[in-house]
Amino acid sequence: MLTIPYRETSRRAYAAVQSAASGGIARAAPSASLAAAHADDAPAVRLFTETLREAARRNASDLHVEPLEHGWRIRLRIDGVLHEAARPPAHLRDPFITRVKVLARMDIAERRIPLDGRLRLAPSGPAQPAEDYRVNSLPTLFGEKLVLRRLEALPANLSLAALGLDEAQQEIVAEAIRAPHGLALVTGPTGSGKTLSLYCFLQRLNNDSRNLCSVEDPAEIQLAGINQVNVREKAGLTFALALRALLRQDPDVVMIGEIRDEETASVAVKAAQTGHLVLSTLHTNDAPAAAARLIDIGVEPYNLAGALRLVTAQRLVRKLCTQCRALAGESAATLRAAGLDAGHPIYAARGCEACHGIGYRGRIGIHEVMPISDALRDLIVAKQGARVIARQAREEGVATLREAALGRVRDGTTSLAEALAATDSP
Repeated sequence: MLTIPYRETSRRAYAAVQSAASGGIARAAPSASLAAAHADDAPAVRLFTETLREAARRNASDLHVEPLEHGWRIRLRIDGVLHEAARPPAHLRDPFITRVKVLARMDIAERRIPLDGRLRLAPSGPAQPAEDYRVNSLPTLFGEKLVLRRLEALPANLSLAALGLDEAQQEIVAEAIRAPHGLALVTGPTGSGKTLSLYCFLQRLNNDSRNLCSVEDPAEIQLAGINQVNVREKAGLTFALALRALLRQDPDVVMIGEIRDEETASVAVKAAQTGHLVLSTLHTNDAPAAAARLIDIGVEPYNLAGALRLVTAQRLVRKLCTQCRALAGESAATLRAAGLDAGHPIYAARGCEACHGIGYRGRIGIHEVMPISDALRDLIVAKQGARVIARQAREEGVATLREAALGRVRDGTTSLAEALAATDSP
């Protein structure tokens, strides 16, 4: 069992902390007795504090604590790419992990199974907000691995333009989510910003005249005015069960964190057919594959065709640092092969002090926005595959993710290398 050194005078406080930690996710902020319980663990506490400060300073989205055969390391995910931040002394690993698990109200005695927790850090200054982290532990060959995901507050003025949608795409999305009923899907891999897009849609629809509900696993950001439900599989509260319960409460808009199985998909489609606007995510590589995926899951094609209103696919590409970007030296043949004009200036990453030598600062979304036309509905009813649907979408003017990424290369937002790495070939 991992332990934290403590003074005899802090025995009762430490016992209280251990008891609270065994109960799972925190129900209250750590008390002053917690600080007393860790008084003798100063090196690990300092390392923990400095690591999170560095993560915040570099705007890292995730912090990885990884055990190795000889020692351990801490890595930060910055703009989607992992960078090693430190390789601290081996004797600090166990106190560091225990520090995180206690603050996240995770059972420090349990190292055999994955655990989940959540912690909140007090503001570092008078003008700084508190920071929330979602914590997950995983037993590996050389010890526990921890990942702390930073949960940033949703900007109050988050717009469709801020997501990276161009003007034409914004109009299509806005029209789809203004509809009184139907199914709108956001697709893409994990970490592509799908949930943020759904939150943005909800914010646009959020007013006193609508009943907005969400079912998430878990709810990463609390949204004022929206009824958010956390899925709890172990307790029997699944996506499908929570969705059925919500539909009995007269919702106008329902957000489902992810469609994973036939039951959830069927309930979502039926809800979209019976007067509800349903927003959800799906794991497919592009928009045309979404219909085929739902049919494979078990949704009847005629039901899906009647409910589906919009499918978008998205990726995140890193933005070039504006302080150090330089003209790229790509040959005319390379530019033409990528679909760019040979004479058009494009930029490449260099690296400077402002971007910590990376050459990129921040990310922006690229999107494939596919409204469901009558022709596409006919293809869905006929159970046509993703390639046939994609061909029809191109004829209707839907731009691919690669084309959207190349648009960002043309306007100098990102590099050609980044655009090609983030997207599949058309």
